[in-house]
Amino acid sequence: MENWNAFLKRYKREHNLSQLKLAERLGMTQGGVGHWLRGTRRPTLETINEKLEKLGLVFLEAQVMVVERDLVRESPGNYGAEPPVSAQALLYASFRFPVLKWADLQGPLPETSEVHEQTDYMPAGNAFWLAVENDSMNAASGKSVPEGMRVLVDTGLPAEPGRLVIARQPGKAPVLRQLVEEGGDKMLKPLNTRYPTVLCETGCEFLGVVVRVHGAF
Repeated sequence: MENWNAFLKRYKREHNLSQLKLAERLGMTQGGVGHWLRGTRRPTLETINEKLEKLGLVFLEAQVMVVERDLVRESPGNYGAEPPVSAQALLYASFRFPVLKWADLQGPLPETSEVHEQTDYMPAGNAFWLAVENDSMNAASGKSVPEGMRVLVDTGLPAEPGRLVIARQPGKAPVLRQLVEEGGDKMLKPLNTRYPTVLCETGCEFLGVVVRVHGAF
């Protein structure tokens, strides 16, 4: 599971940023960023959330969780830069993403929601959860995403053939499909063979790439 320092290193690498450029985006000194990258200083949760906002990752919210043996609970009290509570306890950064409805995808994506779900995944861009609403991705064998499952969608990843994507064709409702390429054409393929594979029309938008699939009970 990534911590804040690992997240910053990955963000710096994936966006091809120098330490100076990263510092400019975060609105702080190059030396301060250096301490974070080396892990010699640990920011408070308030500072992490402030810096996530500066990076444009408005869907993210960092929380500290204490994981001790088989018990998982939210750490009470002050979330400042303090050491772990015991030798067995580890501090992790976790993130909450909004659970959106399919109707929310008709226009600009909302930045928040009444319902959130927590995970350890740190996205390349903003991210959100969606509940699968039909059986178009329910395959008889192999990869399958049945109705009722929740998918985590990362808006910062490129839509590449083979990935599951949320696509919005001009004048049509968004759909969850597997992006495939046939004869140089991009196609939207359902995992359920009873549904048709369709061509990506001119103006087709990819709202994000599916990175996690969770069951809803």
